[in-house]
Amino acid sequence: MDADTGLRPPRPVALLLPGQGSQYPNMARGLYGRVPAFTEPFEEVLGLLGPLGEQALADWLAERPAVDLDHVSRAQPLIFAVDYALARMLTAWGLRPAAFVGHSAGEAVAAVLAGVMSLPDAVRLLAERVELIADAPPGGMLAVAANPAQLAPYLTAEVVVGAVNGPQQVLLAGPDPQLEQVAQRLRAAGHTCMRARATSGFHSPSLADRCRRALPGFAGVRLAPPGIPVYSGRTGGELDPGSACDPVFWAMQPAEPVLFAPALDALLSRGPHLLVEAGPGQGLTALARRHREVASGRSAVAPLLGTRARQPEADRLDVLRAVRTLVEEGHPVRPLGLDDLAPAAARA
Repeated sequence: MDADTGLRPPRPVALLLPGQGSQYPNMARGLYGRVPAFTEPFEEVLGLLGPLGEQALADWLAERPAVDLDHVSRAQPLIFAVDYALARMLTAWGLRPAAFVGHSAGEAVAAVLAGVMSLPDAVRLLAERVELIADAPPGGMLAVAANPAQLAPYLTAEVVVGAVNGPQQVLLAGPDPQLEQVAQRLRAAGHTCMRARATSGFHSPSLADRCRRALPGFAGVRLAPPGIPVYSGRTGGELDPGSACDPVFWAMQPAEPVLFAPALDALLSRGPHLLVEAGPGQGLTALARRHREVASGRSAVAPLLGTRARQPEADRLDVLRAVRTLVEEGHPVRPLGLDDLAPAAARA
């Protein structure tokens, strides 16, 4: 409590930035062209991507995309653009995030927002990574309701733990058909598992060679310690200056496991936070709600978008509800461009 006012100071805001698998058709479409604070940074990212950005935008807007939005050449650019634009939208409205937690590709967005690398460098590296991964052997990721120790007997040299999202929430990753063979064995043993929305074996050895080939692209890239704390899914803790400034750390990130649950533990061990998911879907919101610090009410979570495509106005209402949570918490956020929806949001 504040000694003078008796009021609780607002909980610091940490932005959760999702990665591959969070995409869905028409994600954030209701903001594009209607909310300048979102549209301008979104177009900035796609403009820096050149032809790849133009193609991604065309398929994002198309009723029938020429390339499936789950393909790495569409999912990665669009997720990066949506994550970055949502974060920039909030900061343009007055929010000052205290920390970032990136999941998979979302960690590159966190790096830009925290000042580790410039947006042009990050986008160029993204385009190079997409080109390298696009022709990787078919693979994917498998969500399993288990912990890593329970899954150890089923792992192989190629199919590994790709992400630890919670105490009983793991993603396995690897190439096909090996991943499908492991899935069959798991189901036969009574485990619940489901394929995630990925067409490559992210965060597994199947991408290691391609990631190593991305390393020359870091020549001349200026890397700096984070100006705002980043809780890294690569390390499972706060990103230290040495890792932040290491080109190998960033080049190999798509082939290394994502330790989201340990990273969230590390963040919330520092005290209560308001966690805002700044990206498509509510995957990280769902994970965070199960955390003991959120379940107890000491911390809270607020997603910016819904879980699926809906009418365009729904995106704007979702954002306005999240902003209302921020304002009620005590953060001076003014949602320019959404004022006309305030009555509808109040009724929802």
